[in-house]
Amino acid sequence: MDSSTTTTISSLKTTISPNPNPNRTKKTPTLHYKKTKLPSFSTFKSVKCIHSPPPNPKPSNSSPFICTAVTFSPSETTELVPSKLHHLITEFQSLSQPVDRVKRLLHYATFLSPLPDSFRVDSNRVMGCTAQVWLEAQLDQYGKMRFWADSDSEITRGFCACLIWVLDGAVPEEVLKVTTEDLTALNVGLPVGARSRVNTWHNVLVSMQKRARMLVAERDGKKDFDPFPSLVVSSDGIQAKGSYAEAQARYLFPDESKVQELVKELKEKKIGVVAHFYMDPEVQGVLTAAQKHWPHIHISDSLVMADSAVKMAEAGCKFITVLGVDFMSENVRAILDQAGFGEVGVYRMSNERIGCSLADAASTPAYMSYLGAASGSPPSLHVIYINTSLETKAYAHELVPTITCTSSNVVQTILQAFAQIPDLNIWYGPDSYMGANIAKLFQQMTMMSDEEIAEIHPAHNGDSIRSLLPRLHYYQDGTCIVHHLFGHEVVEKINDMYCDAFLTAHLEVPGEMFSLAMEAKRRGMGVVGSTQNILDFIKQRVQEALDRDVNDHLRFVLGTESGMVTSIVAAVRHLLGSTKSSEKAKVNVEIVFPVSSDAITRTSTNSTSGLNSVKVGDIILPVIPGAASGEGCSIHGGCASCPYMKVSVFLVAHCLHWFIYFVL
Repeated sequence: MDSSTTTTISSLKTTISPNPNPNRTKKTPTLHYKKTKLPSFSTFKSVKCIHSPPPNPKPSNSSPFICTAVTFSPSETTELVPSKLHHLITEFQSLSQPVDRVKRLLHYATFLSPLPDSFRVDSNRVMGCTAQVWLEAQLDQYGKMRFWADSDSEITRGFCACLIWVLDGAVPEEVLKVTTEDLTALNVGLPVGARSRVNTWHNVLVSMQKRARMLVAERDGKKDFDPFPSLVVSSDGIQAKGSYAEAQARYLFPDESKVQELVKELKEKKIGVVAHFYMDPEVQGVLTAAQKHWPHIHISDSLVMADSAVKMAEAGCKFITVLGVDFMSENVRAILDQAGFGEVGVYRMSNERIGCSLADAASTPAYMSYLGAASGSPPSLHVIYINTSLETKAYAHELVPTITCTSSNVVQTILQAFAQIPDLNIWYGPDSYMGANIAKLFQQMTMMSDEEIAEIHPAHNGDSIRSLLPRLHYYQDGTCIVHHLFGHEVVEKINDMYCDAFLTAHLEVPGEMFSLAMEAKRRGMGVVGSTQNILDFIKQRVQEALDRDVNDHLRFVLGTESGMVTSIVAAVRHLLGSTKSSEKAKVNVEIVFPVSSDAITRTSTNSTSGLNSVKVGDIILPVIPGAASGEGCSIHGGCASCPYMKVSVFLVAHCLHWFIYFVL
């Protein structure tokens, strides 16, 4: 801002002083007026520094304090916020040197007085900021939003001062209209090292908007959404919130005698075990515990399963048991053969077919017609997702050159192919959501600078990305039945209740969830990718919190199959293990399941386990709680749980000696 605007902000300085007598909150405070004309804004009538308590103070924050109020006519509401934001952007863009921008932020930080201790509570913390940031929000008697903030970082205080100057006194609708993209221009020119701090612009804005939604809903008497179930992991233990979370947590600490029985057999018979992240929680719980005693057990995504099997064969394992669907067993067999371990036996957990909705989609006549169109448009390359059968891959290669990809390398695979053959046509399949998300990702890349694009792939720039878009095709009728469930209902609830949390999303999710997670990713609060990408992101954010060594609560929305939670909890507990000392800061990690607690299969409480049971031969097996039949992942019930991955539960649940019997 120019000098006149600096004077304006100076007149808007917020001074906070708790009332020494909290029992006198109902007495009308003394008003001190200081009118200042704003030459830069024709929409303002005047600005008044009004000493008054916040409207409807919360019981825990009963001490009134002095704040700033901006008065304007109702007809000017729609212009106030955009005008102030435009002026702020213009001012920052006029500062060509990064150091000048930092100095200006530090200058504005002096206008933000410290919050009372009663506002410095965990519930007011803004997640995702390198520094500690606290935000308080209230809706005043005139229907205007009032914001107060503070931070332990001077630069972050400057961010908060600017945002409060723009949004304090606005109606909720105007607060909700501002987007993180609107703040992008404010980031230009800041030093590279300050990029993590720049996310404060976005994260504080998102927190302001979440508070605005909640306060409006409270004012209008709307029923709050029931929270998603979650698991809270700390150095002191695990807390389950909601019946679905309780069902997941039940198997995180298995019976040690069963674990030892399994380890004994695996060692004696030299059996390696590879399992997918999406396997049943009871199976994963036992395997995770057994890993401490037998190194040849690995839980991962599908491609790494096969690589791990090769390492187990190299270490002397004679047999590999695959816990996953059929295409995973096929991958393990094929890669072992390619590595020269044809004598190593590969076993699956069922004599019945274990399918996959994506693998099934790629074996239909419609997909063969899609490949026929690809073969008629040379030069073409078929990029097929790994979640398909070997038979489909082989048949496809007869029609058009085919290369297999995973969710973690599909973007690089396509970009590399286009770089090597500039006039190439790419035909991706069978996952329609992933194909649409890849196309959207490339479209977003066209708005990036050439330098930013080169960081993703050095052979590309804006022109090359724009030229490849018309030659990128994807199949329109294939979905993962689990990730298909992350539709508009789930996204709506996440946006209302969890928009300030870390968002994770598999690349297979529908476009609504993809867009939400990508927006979070741009401000350092999200990840979109493979199951391994999701796990790595969570581990990185937890480690960063531990390195800051301050009390923190991290919340992650799990945008993929709920079976991932076992590996996530194991990784988080390992990271938190070093914080058991009372001198260390307490970091809690909450894993949120987008699932309704009402979606759990109801079971009898007559048995000691509290579960219904089924009889398989002479063995009594309890039923593992899960989604009620026919329900999807929505606010009305259901969970992100793959029925194909859970098919082997009856073979291992409470009967692990069958596990050994079955593989030999």
